[in-house]
Amino acid sequence: MEYKDYYKILGVNKKATSAQIKKEYRKLARKYHPDVNKDSNAEQKFKEVGEAYEVLKDPEKRKAYDQYGSSWKAGKERQHQQQQQGAGFGGEGFDFGGGFDGSGDYSDFFESLFGGGRGRGGAKRQSRSQKGEDIDASITVPLTDAYEGSTRRINFTVQSMTPEGQLVNKPLNLNVKIPKGIKNGQKIRLKGQGAPGHNGGETGDMYIKVEFEKNQTFDVKGSDVYVNLPLAPWEAALGATINVPSPVSNIKVKIPAGSAQGKKLRLKGKGIPAKAPGDLYVVINIVLPPANDKKARKVYEEMKDLNFNPRVNFGR
Repeated sequence: MEYKDYYKILGVNKKATSAQIKKEYRKLARKYHPDVNKDSNAEQKFKEVGEAYEVLKDPEKRKAYDQYGSSWKAGKERQHQQQQQGAGFGGEGFDFGGGFDGSGDYSDFFESLFGGGRGRGGAKRQSRSQKGEDIDASITVPLTDAYEGSTRRINFTVQSMTPEGQLVNKPLNLNVKIPKGIKNGQKIRLKGQGAPGHNGGETGDMYIKVEFEKNQTFDVKGSDVYVNLPLAPWEAALGATINVPSPVSNIKVKIPAGSAQGKKLRLKGKGIPAKAPGDLYVVINIVLPPANDKKARKVYEEMKDLNFNPRVNFGR
């Protein structure tokens, strides 16, 4: 018997999960379905895909295939006969499910995917509806949208299947409401904006992943927002009142005297608004003035007389 590599036919490796196998099968089944693909070898490929999936989707059949290869049916049949004889029954061959050994009607097996076809007696079966695929997409928005909410116009090109079974690129223009309080990476569900269903099945959904634009001023962690505040040494040492930017406005912040590099000042509830609003953290970043003129150098020379030792506890 000629060996058929079912894993290769479906384009998956031997460690593929059931979900991965099903995903690849559905893609190839659509591609080679005789009602869609008119190539001379499409029907044969269609049967091969179905044969591979019929085996690999079933844990017991897959186990037998992994053990016996193309002779898996004979090997499984011997086991089956031994079990039946041990229980007092005559053994019959292991049934393939009626689809891809050349004796069955391939449309039977794919009814769940394409919803239709005729049975062996020629009578038309009742079509089964199937929900369309969900679509994943992403957009980038400014951080202000999380504070105030907004509506964004977005344009997509998605693949859609026509009633004749052909895949086409379909432009999609939508107004998406960005809710106030949304977090970075959160998804918005747009019901009914996914791929169309089959045989009267409902349309799938679209899931929009929202990501914040990169910003040199703000860093976001969950609902909390961080801003690095540059301070002159005397502002940090003596204290000051500084206008600090937030994503939507400026906030006057009192800097305590003696503030050290990296000190965080917490502004409660000034982060991303939500049921439990985040906080805004002002992080002190002390910036030294350059000693590039006589006046500046004189100031630094005078500071040397303060006998300040920044390494008094260094290495302990």
